[in-house]
Amino acid sequence: MEHVELAAGDLLLRPWRDADASAVRDALRDPAIAQWNPQGGGPVDDEAALLWVRRRADWSAGDHASMAVTAATGGDLLGSVSLHHIHHGDASIGYWTVPAARGRGVAVRAVGRLTDWAFADLRLHRVELCHAVANSASCRVADRAGYLAEGTLRESYQYGDGRRHDEHLHARLATDR
Repeated sequence: MEHVELAAGDLLLRPWRDADASAVRDALRDPAIAQWNPQGGGPVDDEAALLWVRRRADWSAGDHASMAVTAATGGDLLGSVSLHHIHHGDASIGYWTVPAARGRGVAVRAVGRLTDWAFADLRLHRVELCHAVANSASCRVADRAGYLAEGTLRESYQYGDGRRHDEHLHARLATDR
């Protein structure tokens, strides 16, 4: 799969770069990001952040497309949005935002833009979004990005606190326009 850059108003979704590693290191140390997006392997240092960036920048397997969410002007890192488990017309989407970007609709716009690209360019049919039931901010993002609630998955994922959490399952279909 070829890298792309996607504009979303005052946001730019672009492939990850080695130069993003220090900002990623700082972001992954944020308690909310660490809670809901566990990285495993202990504290995030410079080496772990660089490895994180490089794994997400490598789209060669065609099973994921991960992008840095930046300010279109200035290029500050605001978050991350990724399609995972791309297979047979389906995928999952995940995201996070740095503390300074929260409450500004950044995640909603990034999720919406990447989803639209997935339907139009990757010809996906279904994109799922799961989040811990306790993560009410992610539930708002899902709703505002047009992802319909489908149900609750019991103890379906182990989050940063080491416990398995119930998750809400949301999804969008290419036919949901």
